Amino acid sequence: MPRKTDGMPFEIHTSPMKGKDGKNIVYVKPLSGRKISMKELDAYCAEHYALRPGELTRAFNAFIDATGYYLSEGYRLETLIGSFAPKIGLKREITDPDEVKTYDVQFEGIDYRSVKDYEESVLHWLKGFRRANNPNTQQLMADSDHLLKALQQVIGNYGYATARLFAYYANLTYYSARKQLDEWCKGEAPKLLKTKQGPTYIYTEI
Repeated sequence: MPRKTDGMPFEIHTSPMKGKDGKNIVYVKPLSGRKISMKELDAYCAEHYALRPGELTRAFNAFIDATGYYLSEGYRLETLIGSFAPKIGLKREITDPDEVKTYDVQFEGIDYRSVKDYEESVLHWLKGFRRANNPNTQQLMADSDHLLKALQQVIGNYGYATARLFAYYANLTYYSARKQLDEWCKGEAPKLLKTKQGPTYIYTEI
């Protein structure tokens, strides 16, 4: 049978969870590394939607500035592409509500939820799926040269590594990336030092 050449490319990864047959359950995700920059999106919209060059970028900059203000005030924003709400948490473990002070609270990101119309737009363009020839996760985990090269790329670009960054550069699952980073922190001569910063663990070279 000829290989499908259209549709969303996906890759297959192994999860740590076991299936009924005792083997690891696999899951799929869109093929890594496929990106469209803001400049490319702006040019596409200028060509296909009668926008002036740079108009979309200016609109996004205004959107970021305006929504940033309202999110900082604690509002949930309802937009054409979905809702945005601020996520906050505590810097330390507290069990007594009366002990919570303003300086114990920290901003932890933005929660986004898409709307049905936005998802239906994706479905309108979707032409099915096609399997990409992605490497097997177990093969990648066994390739020490590949893992070390990915680690050096992450640290070279950011000065540190996180599980998400390393997963992206090494083409691993988040679970596998975290497992490998933790492994490099063990032993008498560890490669990395693991430190918690807010809700995230960062890994730095020793």
